[in-house]
Amino acid sequence: MSQPSLEAALLPTTFVRSARLAEHLGLDLVLATETFQHTGSFKFRAAMSVALSVPHPHVLTASSGNFGHAMARACRLTGKACTVVMPRTSAQVKVQAVRENGATVDLIDVRQVSRAQRVAELARRHPEAYVASAYDDAFVIAGNATLGRELARLSPPPDVVVAPVGGGGLMAGIVRGLAESHSRAAVVGAEPLQANDAARSLRAGELVADPCEQETLADGARTVSLGRLNWEILRRGLEGIVEVPEERIVEAVRLLFAIANLKAEPTGALSMAALLTKPERFRGRRVCCVVSGGNVDPGLFCRLLTGEVPGA
Repeated sequence: MSQPSLEAALLPTTFVRSARLAEHLGLDLVLATETFQHTGSFKFRAAMSVALSVPHPHVLTASSGNFGHAMARACRLTGKACTVVMPRTSAQVKVQAVRENGATVDLIDVRQVSRAQRVAELARRHPEAYVASAYDDAFVIAGNATLGRELARLSPPPDVVVAPVGGGGLMAGIVRGLAESHSRAAVVGAEPLQANDAARSLRAGELVADPCEQETLADGARTVSLGRLNWEILRRGLEGIVEVPEERIVEAVRLLFAIANLKAEPTGALSMAALLTKPERFRGRRVCCVVSGGNVDPGLFCRLLTGEVPGA
């Protein structure tokens, strides 16, 4: 049976225009939410691109959850084996989702061994496997570019697109997709202040890495550095990055739920948190705010809404 095209395998992003949220923020705003994408986040775009593009029968990757879930699903749909290295601190809802799609989960203590070290060890055992980075991979960027092309078709067109930054795969894809569509929209990243290697890289003019994964509610942004492929795109393609304190992430999760009726995970809410952190940067511009995913552990989500977590 022939494989579907990448575009045919995807759901279009959902655009939400909440007049109440726009009035609350004082912004001309549209939300582009990937919470209704297959597997609940934008990562399915990247994972399906990998699964459709490589001939290998086995895909090996590392993920805090969303890419692992998406890669497991994409491999299931394309008949490939999948192994996902995950930190022991990963949300249980994400670990369970990977396993439910038939993939093998390899849990590690990132204080003892890095994701990269464990993936390299497993790759030596499985020479038949394609090692896919969740962000620093040409197929991943190509998959995420499909979102950039969708954003370019918005009417009226946005002046600025704001999206979360972790390893940079989403941002690099958006920049590339917008450029391919000849969009003039500026692109601004949203990154946790506690894990701000991308912002520091832009200031330094060179790729900067953290010594280890930093603690932040935005678990998808705990990567130690931008990917090298992504850095080459983002250092030229970003207008800048807003560094978001933890309390703004909590506020953003609550606001999206209370006003826009949208369940977002902390990483997915980073772009909204950027609007809360630096609202003056976006006033007078048509803003497209990318909510990248909604796969949040139910217990954590309840605690975020009721103020029972740090930063609340």
